[in-house]
Amino acid sequence: MQIGRREISSGLIASIAATKLSLSPSPVLAKRSYNGPNVIIVRFGGGVRRRETIVSNRTFAPFLLNVLTKRGVLIPDLRISQLEGVNTSHAEGTLNLLTGRYLSYRQVESRFLGENLEPTQPTLFEYFRKTFEVPAHCALLINGEDRPQEEYFSFGGHGHFGVQYRAQVLSLRRFKLYWLSRKIKRSEGTAKELDAAKKQLAELRAETPRNHELSETPELREFWERWRRYFGETGFVNPRGDRLLTELALRALKELRPQLMMINYQDPDYVHWGNASHYTRAISIIDEGLKQLVAAVDADPRMRNNTVFVIVPDCGRDANPLMGVPFQHHFNSKSAHEIWALLFGPGIVRNKTLDKPVDQIRIAATVGGLMGFGTRQAEASAIEDIWL
Repeated sequence: MQIGRREISSGLIASIAATKLSLSPSPVLAKRSYNGPNVIIVRFGGGVRRRETIVSNRTFAPFLLNVLTKRGVLIPDLRISQLEGVNTSHAEGTLNLLTGRYLSYRQVESRFLGENLEPTQPTLFEYFRKTFEVPAHCALLINGEDRPQEEYFSFGGHGHFGVQYRAQVLSLRRFKLYWLSRKIKRSEGTAKELDAAKKQLAELRAETPRNHELSETPELREFWERWRRYFGETGFVNPRGDRLLTELALRALKELRPQLMMINYQDPDYVHWGNASHYTRAISIIDEGLKQLVAAVDADPRMRNNTVFVIVPDCGRDANPLMGVPFQHHFNSKSAHEIWALLFGPGIVRNKTLDKPVDQIRIAATVGGLMGFGTRQAEASAIEDIWL
């Protein structure tokens, strides 16, 4: 399905109207079926600099820069606002994208070398599923195994939204929860093996206590069963790191047909161990993943002319050569606030560079405009000058 300015304008008008209506009580409206474009949000995550991604003579993402930018609008000067309390880190940057707001989260619990933040405002998944009659498995968050805390991002804590409009989560952790529960329920194994499975299951559930009791849909259980039959139960056969996320996304596109999907790539953050090649190689792996995802969409007649990609980093990194590990983002430096975005697909101008500063939190309203739902709690409007 090809969409154009008229459909995009209708989506933006709906977004503006929803914002106005949020100021006063409104009647409960019946949800309608969704007939708009699919949207795939790619969090080019782990914190990346412009220098290694969108600078032509230094990029480690050649497919992104040399092929995909010709298909849409590149925003080379996307920025995380330098406001008091705004941190340039992965969880915060992702929540900026999902909610359209800064500081829209609260601390659930602290842990060594990590935080558990949960959104206090509705996420794009909730806006989407509250507006439209959409099956739960058609809104997906694909998450890395090393960031279980980011599974909190499948829904927020706003009183008028919440768990009933959540996204389903695909991750290696979710697979382990599935097969361990299955193993215990069916008593598959010796008493010693079942005791070990119960212990491992309890440890996994403790990592994200808010989400572990959320039952998966039949479609998700079937998805994981097919995964188990193909890769087994050890976790040693399936891909790992960001290649795992690409594999999950490719299978989801084929088997679950999501209409809104976010892929939280993360491996560039391994540069904190001090080896710059971990960072640059991780950028290349995400670039390879993008090539596979775009090829899968282009080859599928149901998605080819009806899918928009929104590619955007969670945060930037600084360039201080005097530090022991120069690729940092935790010190709120200027370049950690400097990121970029690329949008392409039906309804979006091709081969254009938007030569002006744009704020990161405008991504949420832009997605809402593309899909025709309001982001009434967002603090910023949709990005202009990208529509056909």
